[in-house]
Amino acid sequence: MKQPIAGYHKDQENHWVAQLACGHNQHVRHTPPWVNRPWVTTAEGRESMVGFELDCRKCEEGLPSDERP
Repeated sequence: MKQPIAGYHKDQENHWVAQLACGHNQHVRHTPPWVNRPWVTTAEGRESMVGFELDCRKCEEGLPSDERP
């Protein structure tokens, strides 16, 4: 199920995590060649993707909202 990005935070390992409008969190890593998300590496890039919809598997599974920092 597609859900828009509402904001970001970093996890304990300093990786970026997108906070989705549905209340779930999802890592947004740039680890080429497997995952190519260069927009994650800059504040401007992350801000430009607020509102962009990501697939939320947690919604598809009916899981409760995640905790947010």
